[in-house]
Amino acid sequence: MRKTVVLDVVGLSSALIGDKTPFLTSYLAQNQLTKIKPMLPAVTTAVQSTYLTGQWPAAHGIVGNGWYDRVDCEIKFWKQSNKLVQRESVWDTAKRLDPNFTCAQLFWWYNMYCGADYSVTPRPNYLADGRKIPDCYAYPASLRDELQAKFGQFPLFNFWGPGANIASSQWIADAAMYVEEKYSPTLSLVYLPHLDYCQQKFGPDLANIGKEVMEIDALLKQLVEFYEQRGANIILLSEYGIVPVSRPIHINRILREEGLLGIRVERGLELLDAGASQAFAVADHQVAHIYTQNDEVEKRVMARLEQVEGIERLLDDAAKKEAHIDHERAGDLIAVAKPDSWFTYYFWLDDRVAPDYARMVDIHKKPGYDPVEMFMTSKLRAGYKLLRKKLGFRYVLDVIPLDATLVKGSHGAIDIPEAYYPVLITKERQETDKLEPTAVRDIILASLTS
Repeated sequence: MRKTVVLDVVGLSSALIGDKTPFLTSYLAQNQLTKIKPMLPAVTTAVQSTYLTGQWPAAHGIVGNGWYDRVDCEIKFWKQSNKLVQRESVWDTAKRLDPNFTCAQLFWWYNMYCGADYSVTPRPNYLADGRKIPDCYAYPASLRDELQAKFGQFPLFNFWGPGANIASSQWIADAAMYVEEKYSPTLSLVYLPHLDYCQQKFGPDLANIGKEVMEIDALLKQLVEFYEQRGANIILLSEYGIVPVSRPIHINRILREEGLLGIRVERGLELLDAGASQAFAVADHQVAHIYTQNDEVEKRVMARLEQVEGIERLLDDAAKKEAHIDHERAGDLIAVAKPDSWFTYYFWLDDRVAPDYARMVDIHKKPGYDPVEMFMTSKLRAGYKLLRKKLGFRYVLDVIPLDATLVKGSHGAIDIPEAYYPVLITKERQETDKLEPTAVRDIILASLTS
């Protein structure tokens, strides 16, 4: 099989390629850019699962970055077991075609227990005293220790949160090159998240994110030249483009005002009680899965949400099937925002009773995705909290604001301008100017087998 490398440049769209991307611009003189049609939902885990299986969410079951577990009655985000993906991934198919095939799965999601020969993914240590220590998980286990000995501790706080920057993408790139030099896998899947952060903070505005675009362009040059020297065929792609937004929709507050949300009060603070709710929404960028107790409530919710400015469409069972997302994990209704809007998870009506995790970076406790985690209320406050940590005191790093209007970019919807479509860049010319996302798996296989 031919050595192949897939570089996933999150948030890359043709709107960003130009003066700030000298390498990509020159690279496109010898390669072909094809746009990929946005899929629903255009979010990380769902798109990656479609690219790797060649199936829609209706088949592979990844309906978003998180969903409601109807058995546990819990909302779960950012789980990591590959057993959640209900269809065969490209590395399993390739292994059947050639028993000598090997794969390195480097930070693409659902990485744990995935069957790839080499894998690395973020996995912090949660200590008994409440501390969160940056770390990663790897297979084989010794690879984790080798990488951190050579490149330092995985920079978790540069991977997500107010400190997110190029350091995490550089660490992943260094890890990928290390794995290539040591193991020489047939297929390497490399995740580069850098453009995700700056665009959600500032939108796809080159006046504000020019430095970040230039940084990822330089990193791509380093990676492409490295892998080409080793005879690899490069496939460069993105999962989605990011559109400018200006309108947060507090969908759970709307449902609460209708008397449909279950709320518990603990220690004077409010918590969403999903299992006790008549209806609630799992917000995920520009898509919200709405789970209801019965058909009567579903009709009531649809009638109310049809009146909400900023919601582009509401998908019932028939529309979910048409959008290839009719899976049991999906909401009874799915709301899709207009391109200039996005959904918050906020459910409280008074910030004074917001749950403690609302002001923290806490991707697992929050019953929805929260891009406001990339902002900070005060560097001085954060410095004080970190000083307490260094001195050995217990502390809560409650430095995240509760102002959703700070967010200027989002993704997830499909009715967006083509300038923000995800892209595929290959040496081979594609047969269409706009690819279905399900076609990516076959393009990877074609590269391997050509």
